[in-house]
Amino acid sequence: MRGVVYDGKQVQVVHDLEVRDPGPGEVLVRVAAAGLCHSDLAVIDGTIPFPAPVVLGHEGAGVVEAVGPGVTHVVPGDHVALSTLANCGACADCDRGRPTMCRKAIGMPKQPFSRSGSGQPVYQFASNSSFAERTVVKAVQAVKIPSDIPLTSAALMGCGVLTGVGAVLNRAKVDRGESVVVIGTGGIGLNVLQGARIAGALTIVAVDTNPAKEETARRFGATHFLDSAEAVRDILPTGADHVFECVGHVGLVRQAIDLLDRHGQAILLGMTAPTAEASFPPAAMFLDKSILGCRYGSSRPQKDIALYAELYREGRLLLDELVTATYPVEEFARATEDAEQGKVARGVLTF
Repeated sequence: MRGVVYDGKQVQVVHDLEVRDPGPGEVLVRVAAAGLCHSDLAVIDGTIPFPAPVVLGHEGAGVVEAVGPGVTHVVPGDHVALSTLANCGACADCDRGRPTMCRKAIGMPKQPFSRSGSGQPVYQFASNSSFAERTVVKAVQAVKIPSDIPLTSAALMGCGVLTGVGAVLNRAKVDRGESVVVIGTGGIGLNVLQGARIAGALTIVAVDTNPAKEETARRFGATHFLDSAEAVRDILPTGADHVFECVGHVGLVRQAIDLLDRHGQAILLGMTAPTAEASFPPAAMFLDKSILGCRYGSSRPQKDIALYAELYREGRLLLDELVTATYPVEEFARATEDAEQGKVARGVLTF
């Protein structure tokens, strides 16, 4: 079968992948569509260290082909969105409704794939690897969705929507009438914008150096658009209640903190290099300000994806509008180039 494999030096679309059958508590999914996220590109450039060879992809949707023993919540033929959280469901964090903190949900990559010619085992990225025609995931990662949601749109719920909207609703807990600044309006930033809109924020300021992104940012919920964070104070003289940094640049982290009002929160979503450091004056924090990390939107995928699916069906959550372009998986290189040049909100690979 086809898949996108990074061997530690280069990326190739290969045609000789194999995936094992699902075991107990696992689901085999035929992937229909997968969003190209900057986290996939971060594996390639080394920002996210990961063992190779690896099948990339972590934002996908498809159709269940088979289930292992003990799986009852989905059956073959069901449409599912795939999360990256291979959480155990039994630890203290899972029991408290914090699956993103499960220590078994990250850092233990498996090798369910192999190359048919050599038999070489291949790692699975983010417990997902949606850039393959078929993948095996833990049952908890396969979230049943209504079959009337296009799979090219549903794929984006597995990462971009969970991270962006979840950061607003679950982590920052933005309330009605509050002010929000979003630095960076890529795939994550756009979902933060619509999360803020759904939450009822009154002033939603989008900041991006690319003026071509203004129309899309406003469609997703921005009330204002700026090409520099320097002008935010003209709109919010005392600062913002919530500032989301969605780029992963230490200078922008500092700006996010500087833009906070009293009791404000800076929520860091952009992925910096592992050794990068940001600085800020601690004295500025004494007015009850906070800096919040956020993993995967502090999400509970089985609950949140079901919610987002219904919001989409009601017209309140935009998914189709996130999909700027679709590419057959063989055009991975072109999809990557478009993403790196900021031409797309989200490019989606199809099989």
